[in-house]
Amino acid sequence: MNGNEFLKRDEDWTAWFAIPYIKNPNLDPEFRIYFSKEWYEALRISVRNFFSEIFNGTRLPALLKISSEKNTANRLKKDIKQLNLKLSQLQALLEEKDAQLCRLRSNASSVSDGSTGKTNGSSSTVHVEDPLILRENQEGYPLASPGLVGKMLDQEFVAGPPHVQSELTMPKYFNSSITCSGLSMADGETGDTSQIWQDGAYFENGKEVHVEDEFPEVKVDFQETFLGHTSPISRCRFSASGSNIASASVDGTVRIWTYDSSTPASRNATIYCGAEIMSLDWECKSDRLLLIGTADGGIKAWNVDAKRVVCDLSTTEAFPSVLDLKCSPVEPVFVSAAASRGHGSSFIDSLGCASLTVWNMKTWKALTVLPLGKDPPAITSLCFNHNGKILAASATDGMIHMFDMAAGLQITGWPAHDSGISSILFGPDETSIFSLGSDGKIFEWSLQNQGQVLWSRNCSRFCLPESSKFCRHEMTLDANGRRLLVTSGSVRAPIYQVRGHRNGLRTLPHSAAITTVDWHPTLPIFVTGSADNSVRVTSTL
Repeated sequence: MNGNEFLKRDEDWTAWFAIPYIKNPNLDPEFRIYFSKEWYEALRISVRNFFSEIFNGTRLPALLKISSEKNTANRLKKDIKQLNLKLSQLQALLEEKDAQLCRLRSNASSVSDGSTGKTNGSSSTVHVEDPLILRENQEGYPLASPGLVGKMLDQEFVAGPPHVQSELTMPKYFNSSITCSGLSMADGETGDTSQIWQDGAYFENGKEVHVEDEFPEVKVDFQETFLGHTSPISRCRFSASGSNIASASVDGTVRIWTYDSSTPASRNATIYCGAEIMSLDWECKSDRLLLIGTADGGIKAWNVDAKRVVCDLSTTEAFPSVLDLKCSPVEPVFVSAAASRGHGSSFIDSLGCASLTVWNMKTWKALTVLPLGKDPPAITSLCFNHNGKILAASATDGMIHMFDMAAGLQITGWPAHDSGISSILFGPDETSIFSLGSDGKIFEWSLQNQGQVLWSRNCSRFCLPESSKFCRHEMTLDANGRRLLVTSGSVRAPIYQVRGHRNGLRTLPHSAAITTVDWHPTLPIFVTGSADNSVRVTSTL
């Protein structure tokens, strides 16, 4: 049980694992001394002296002091955990009260304006400070009914035939007006009986059937906060086993740490990269290697056991921004998505053309460049399927590309969003693929019926324009593929129930925007990184 620990502490323990297989250990040079009369006498005297000191009272105070200090430390650690949880709960309660106050003010303002004839469905906008509060769509969509004032439709349609759901949730319909009573059906009938689900409300025939105040807060088993960074967090990732976490900051540092006190801290390290970190990925088969992509075209491979950079690669000068890195789950290869520089103000617009390169992790040399056509838009996110044969890539023009890795060719692709795509993920059974647009639209696409939308969500109220200037939003699925966690311009992040009619959840608040998220590979534990420089690990009940 303790063999590995003994080996780490002292190499002299190595030989003792062989003693059960030696016929005459008392004759073996390695063990002969431990069977001698001199050794026995020395051991007997040592034990006698030890107990004599205890009974005489000279050693007992020291032992009691050590035991007391250990118990005190454990008790303090437990108290700190409870205090952190209580503080988060109090902060959440304060935010809820502020949100209720904002809603009351908004309702009072709406009633006042309605009495003086100043409101109308096409121009009124309810301004609420907290972006978690449901707001009226600021693009000026016509309202379905008076009960919908100040609430933005989530645009998930759960009634009607599947082909109707697909048509209604295709991107080309997101810029059209949406009404509850005038949805066009495939057979020419109107959608008077359609049911519309949104985050906190359920409507049928234009009438509000059930309303909840807001996403309920996630129930927490335990929570740990890591405060080792001094700048906003850009990326954080669990290792393949989930034992370690790598978190990157915009100041160019990466820290490797563990949130579990029972896990050895021997791999803890700080890596100085000298440029902004844009991507992280762990080797899939083990926790041994961490890949780091930077804004100056650098790709570093960090060996966590040797605690050193084992390879330092560079993309071409034309493509300095390494937007994403993904290791194959089977082969010793990884793919880098690099981009040239653009001229826009937002993160997506600041990217130019794309380059996709496949690298060998044994020779650390480029194997091939995947074809994307002439002057292709930047690739923002990559994802392998379970056997590494298929690579999915999302682009800033709203396209999803699928590559056959054995042939090194693109096999299919389709326009998925009207805006750039920030993040892409294979579904748990790999019959579908999730995409998150920079405008906050989430789609789950069928891979069996290309172009069909299986599930959708509109989280645009979490994707604030201010946060989009500095980072790209991302999403992550839990181990069961049932909960989708998304980054947020707010201090809380939403957790959606995939293909479920239950309301989503919301995380405990940071003190600034949530810039990166990841789920543990096997457990109900997620990690969130924030612009407040903190990284938080949360275990859910």
